[in-house]
Amino acid sequence: MFDWLRPIGRWLERYVIALPIYYAAPAMILIGALDSSLLSLPEINDYLVVGRCFKQPSAVFYFPMFAAIGSVLGCLLLYTIMRRGGQALLRRRFKRENIERVERAYARYGFLAIAIPALLPPPMPFKIFVATAGTLEYPRWKFLVTVMVARAFRYYVEGILAVFYGRRVLAFMRDNGLVIITICGAAAIVFVLVFALVNRSQLEVADNQPADVHPDGPDDNKS
Repeated sequence: MFDWLRPIGRWLERYVIALPIYYAAPAMILIGALDSSLLSLPEINDYLVVGRCFKQPSAVFYFPMFAAIGSVLGCLLLYTIMRRGGQALLRRRFKRENIERVERAYARYGFLAIAIPALLPPPMPFKIFVATAGTLEYPRWKFLVTVMVARAFRYYVEGILAVFYGRRVLAFMRDNGLVIITICGAAAIVFVLVFALVNRSQLEVADNQPADVHPDGPDDNKS
């Protein structure tokens, strides 16, 4: 974990992780929304999910969902702001070469361009993919569903691992981030190749099927 997060982590452990669920749930949603939109709090959501599930194993069934909901709400806010602000706002916040790289990812991989960054922990950049989705006017519901599924999967995996391995989960994700990115990237490439091959075979089958011919002729019912 980043060094500056240690005092914040201790404060969160005392005032958020140990709170009753009717306080912890809205707090988790709010923190997740702020982290995914206006603020940058690396690993905060992951820390809270892991800490809560480690202290209260039964929370693994529901607490990761609060983190995912908060993240989706924050992404929706950033998406909406960038969609209205357009390319000018995007280029004021991010470097041109990074924007062009993300735009090529969307053009080539579609929803995987947002799904993979949403799955991976820091230091994998994420907000630039959200912001670019807004400026490209990527379909809103497709964007939200993709982020929700990816984030929920990530936080539930972290929560389950925290039940068995505790806070070592965060250290593993930090120290092995490159390995995780490589595995997910390879899986994404395999998925894209399979998807392309299936689509190509379906198109070939459709092209080879003879069209139904209905030649004009006399009506059999007429005398």
